[in-house]
Amino acid sequence: MANHAGENLNNLSDILIFIRVADSGSFTKAAELLNLSRSAVGKSIQRLETHLSSRLIHRTTRTLSLSDEGTLFYESAQRILQEVADAENLILKRHQTPTGRLRITVPVAFGRLHVMPVLRDFLASYPAIDLEVIFSDDYLDLIHDGIDLAIRFGSLQDSSLIQQRLATHQLISCASPQYLAEHGLPKSLEDLAEHQQLIYLHQGRATPWRYYVQGRDVEYPAYGRIRLYDVEALRDTALAHFGIAQIGAFLISEELAAGRLIPILQDIAPLIQPIYAVYPSKRHLSLKVKSLLQFIEQRWQGQPIWEMAQE
Repeated sequence: MANHAGENLNNLSDILIFIRVADSGSFTKAAELLNLSRSAVGKSIQRLETHLSSRLIHRTTRTLSLSDEGTLFYESAQRILQEVADAENLILKRHQTPTGRLRITVPVAFGRLHVMPVLRDFLASYPAIDLEVIFSDDYLDLIHDGIDLAIRFGSLQDSSLIQQRLATHQLISCASPQYLAEHGLPKSLEDLAEHQQLIYLHQGRATPWRYYVQGRDVEYPAYGRIRLYDVEALRDTALAHFGIAQIGAFLISEELAAGRLIPILQDIAPLIQPIYAVYPSKRHLSLKVKSLLQFIEQRWQGQPIWEMAQE
């Protein structure tokens, strides 16, 4: 038996033209609706009738009517077009409602304190989303690890990724009032050498402290006997009067407001840095990622997260 599937598919445009002719009662009106010439419409109907070996339309110079076969075919063709429309709507609806797994990576402390509350509200608003969150202070390979979105501090280095600014943060050098009372208040970078420096380690290396001196960024090679891989432990050690630390303001906003930590060297504090959403460059960004970005933007409004936490 011959396979007419491909041929039938080629006739879909002819079927649509036939429906328009039957609905409008005119070749000319159908041609206008479909932005075709009247000749093209006539040839399409002739091609369809030849394929079906049946006269579908009786036409004279003034009137047009469906034959019995045309009426039967019209009813069936209408159902086919409705099924096609239903299939289109199914896919469009899927693109209008965020669904599926969303895999993101966030910095450990910042993610726990400021991203997770947003994500929980996001999940409540979009019940068809499945969420997977990787807490890491390392810059993971988004494409290799199948990550849809990362939230990162600072400017983007990888040109194959897209970044979108979400908010800002700042590093603050600080110590407890008791420590400063016992050891004095440093007034310059040189004075830091006389103090206990609490160090944050990342990937086995001490993270230098950053300052902005005479119009340029400066890295201070902090060194001390207490070296920690966790920023929350770093904060707690500063609160326990063991020395000076440089910590993101998002982590110590309550301690600063309550006076449990005192900012120092504010005249050379580093510049405010952006917090970015980073995602692989794709022509069509998925609706689930778009929806999350819009949700975060609405919540954070591009403002410093630690300030909003105090409102």
